[in-house]
Amino acid sequence: MGRGGRGLLATFLSLAFLVGGCSTGGTLGGSSAPAAAAPSSGSWGISKFFGGSSATSPQTVAGAQPDVTCPPVEIRQGASTLTITPPGDRSTMSVKYQASFVRQARECTLADSNMVMKIGVQGRVIVGPAGGPGQVDIPLRIAVVQETPGGTKPIVTKFIRIPLLVENNPDGTLFTHIEEAMSFPLPTPTAALDDYIVYVGFDPFTAAAEDAEKAKPKAKSKAKPKAEAKPTAGAN
Repeated sequence: MGRGGRGLLATFLSLAFLVGGCSTGGTLGGSSAPAAAAPSSGSWGISKFFGGSSATSPQTVAGAQPDVTCPPVEIRQGASTLTITPPGDRSTMSVKYQASFVRQARECTLADSNMVMKIGVQGRVIVGPAGGPGQVDIPLRIAVVQETPGGTKPIVTKFIRIPLLVENNPDGTLFTHIEEAMSFPLPTPTAALDDYIVYVGFDPFTAAAEDAEKAKPKAKSKAKPKAEAKPTAGAN
């Protein structure tokens, strides 16, 4: 490997380490490094939302009894980093892009007997040795589950693809998604809500399955054979 290749690899590894440190390796909200400011998004007020909400600290639910709390948001272990490489090549020098999470936030309200969660996710994509500026789809999974000693029960889940134009920025390119209304029935008793947790993670497997389904050739409909003309009466 030449001097230029070694320099590019060292730069990428340094950025990957810094981005990984910002995501805290699994859960977010404790000792993460300060994140770059998110771009504003009109009436959504993304910067204000992330600045005023916490992913894991106790939070009461608007319009509910004081003992009803908002489930925490955590990064799913094993799904905190997304590495994009050519098919069949996982070497470091073949990495085109690497994505990780920076911060999350949530707010909860009660609508009749349903919990409605507003969940925000922000992350960063850095360009790898084999990458460059271009369009990337970020496959994101948000899932509300109930975790008890007896096991994990899925409550509601959603898969999102976030289109992102990656720029040639040494600090990486930020992506932001706010899911406005993840809704599910309030459990009975409401104390069971303490076992609920929201997991956020990258889901490249669902994205690959969707792409494979789209790439399948559509079956051509077979043309029906033409009916033979019946001879008319009196014909020789």
